Amino acid sequence: MSDEGPKLEAVDDASGGEDRRRRGILLLPNLITTGALFSGFYAIVAGMNGRFIAAALAIYVAAVLDTLDGRVARWTRTESPFGAQYDSLSDMVAFGVAPALVVFEWGLAALGQFGWVVTFIYMASAALRLARFNTSGDLNSFTGLPSPAAAGLVASAAWVGSGGDALEPSILAIAFMTLITLLAGLLMVSNFTYFSPKRFGLKGRVPFITFVVVVMGFAVVLVDPPLVLLLIGTAYALSGPCVALFRWVRNN
Repeated sequence: MSDEGPKLEAVDDASGGEDRRRRGILLLPNLITTGALFSGFYAIVAGMNGRFIAAALAIYVAAVLDTLDGRVARWTRTESPFGAQYDSLSDMVAFGVAPALVVFEWGLAALGQFGWVVTFIYMASAALRLARFNTSGDLNSFTGLPSPAAAGLVASAAWVGSGGDALEPSILAIAFMTLITLLAGLLMVSNFTYFSPKRFGLKGRVPFITFVVVVMGFAVVLVDPPLVLLLIGTAYALSGPCVALFRWVRNN
């Protein structure tokens, strides 16, 4: 009988320690998510100060970190509901608010009320896209253009438009940016299916030629990073409607 007390106390201590561990915050994946959140905030500040190339690069950094935090969480088995919610809020800042404010400061402010309506449509679409992703759990494919891809497309357009010698963007450039922003926003809330990069695994073996293709891809990007990234982003954004059109034609 005298042994029952210590045993129960030990069990209580163990369960209490486990509860405390569950209530704690996992550091590594959430630290990466914080880096993505900071990159999105930096993009906003840079855009407000007219440093649009730096803002575009910050959005790209946020996209890379957004990919890493999920993979690190799965590799280290540290996935948590807190991390999922924190990641979603970080995505809203980095891929919803930041691109909208950057393109507005870049030139859409010249359109007056129409300019901020366009950027609001993009931002609201990003919020809806993230909410749908959180509730649908699509992994093998995406329904609607992923918000990081949409942000990258808009950031690339701003980067290309900031590379010239003109201090102010032309009317044609503003019209092109308006079209890109609206296209990215509407595709995010569309029902088009997009290929998910999550299908690619980094742990398994791949043919040697695959590695050669990846290296050549980096070389092509380095020729003219903003233009090449804009073309890649545009191709990926249009892949959803093109695949849907192909399937419709084949079935009819």
